[in-house]
Amino acid sequence: MHLVTADRTGARLLLRAAFAAGCAALVCGCNTDQQIAGSPPVATDFRLRHPITITEKDRTFQLFIGANRGSLTPSQRAELLAFAQSWKDEATGGVIIDLPVGSSNTRSAAEALREIESILAATGVPRQSMAVRNYRVSERTLATVRISYPRIAAQAGPCGVWPKDIGPSFNRDYFENQPSWNFGCATQHNLAAMVADPADLVQPRSETPAYTMRRTTILEDYRKGVSGSTAPANTTPTSGKISDLGN
Repeated sequence: MHLVTADRTGARLLLRAAFAAGCAALVCGCNTDQQIAGSPPVATDFRLRHPITITEKDRTFQLFIGANRGSLTPSQRAELLAFAQSWKDEATGGVIIDLPVGSSNTRSAAEALREIESILAATGVPRQSMAVRNYRVSERTLATVRISYPRIAAQAGPCGVWPKDIGPSFNRDYFENQPSWNFGCATQHNLAAMVADPADLVQPRSETPAYTMRRTTILEDYRKGVSGSTAPANTTPTSGKISDLGN
């Protein structure tokens, strides 16, 4: 009799466990705002969602050469000189000069090529690092002579992509108050555009030598008990008083 009762109790427990497991499976099946199988989760940190990447881009300088001129203006020579100087500081390759073909200033642009190459060479660009190419344009166009070289650059984005609606919805991100996809993209994009040396985003620079002359002057003033302030020498501690009455 006791064995029969025990079997019935065990059967009831198994039936309840199976019923509970079935209910749990139904509840999980109704949860529709989970991540889609196989899709990676979206990073919450904007630095991971919109990372700044280091790439190689062309820096281009354009010169307008008049149809009847054939040479550079003084301001163009100065700008080209500065451009060539930047090549020495940041270029990762040679200089490419693109000359227009078929435009109204084709002949004058070709005549200015020798002057352009001379300025580049005088600044330190080797002759073997210069290459000349032609590009065809319309006859009525006043095309430019384009001078470019590759350099290391930082970039982030693109921004303005809205894969999801940021308004009230049944998405999980809305109920959990998660940041939108574009959050932080503009900051990353501007930081990548403003950085002077993209290598600084990867590793810090080494410390520069100390300014020995200034350090020696400050230590000598400290030894003599003289103030190291940069105020003018004729300034006295009491010169800023409102009135000298009572002195």
